[in-house]
Amino acid sequence: MPSTALRDQLGYVFNRPELLTQALTHRSHSATHNERLEFVGDSVLNCAIAVAIYQRFPQIPEGDLSRVRANLVNGDTLASIARRLNVGAAIRLGEGELRSGGTDRPSIVADALEAIFGAIFLDGGFDAARNVIEAIYGAELDAVDPATPTKDAKTVLQEWLQARRVAVPEYVVTHVAGEAHLQSFTVECRITGLQVTTLGEGKSRRTAEQRAAAAAYANVSGKTAGQ
Repeated sequence: MPSTALRDQLGYVFNRPELLTQALTHRSHSATHNERLEFVGDSVLNCAIAVAIYQRFPQIPEGDLSRVRANLVNGDTLASIARRLNVGAAIRLGEGELRSGGTDRPSIVADALEAIFGAIFLDGGFDAARNVIEAIYGAELDAVDPATPTKDAKTVLQEWLQARRVAVPEYVVTHVAGEAHLQSFTVECRITGLQVTTLGEGKSRRTAEQRAAAAAYANVSGKTAGQ
């Protein structure tokens, strides 16, 4: 049973509490895991955040809305929020994942948070999920500055390198796991001129590339892309 503290922070009472239990179950633990709920939650999150920023910022164009949304729903932001909620402490993991520190792995806690959003949607509908998402994302939404929409990590890295006359990075898929509809990608971002190679993981190649780029930018500049 998930902790009372987590349920209180979500501010939502499940009619079917088994959905929350499933949302917090990693595939390493049992066959009834959270990947299908995460699939639903990803779409619910994107829609809820799209509506929130559409209503908050009526003057900014579609392209800027897309960039703002991308920054709010990316894996780094999800992992940060999941850690704030202490989601990792409630996730059920297999012994191997537990030993390797899975309760604090960004991809695991981020996916679990999306699965929670999917579980709330299936339990109570879109309005219920949207209310929870907007409440949890309150600080992040308040921090959005529409006058300076955030660029994605690949763009930030490329511009930083070009300004220093360093060749643009190469992105190479090094590993693909899972079935076709639930694949996980591992991508290397290689900056040959600086002898830097970083890894990114994600449910799509694009997400993995963005995470690898963000890690590379942090490596070469000492800053975080998109902040």
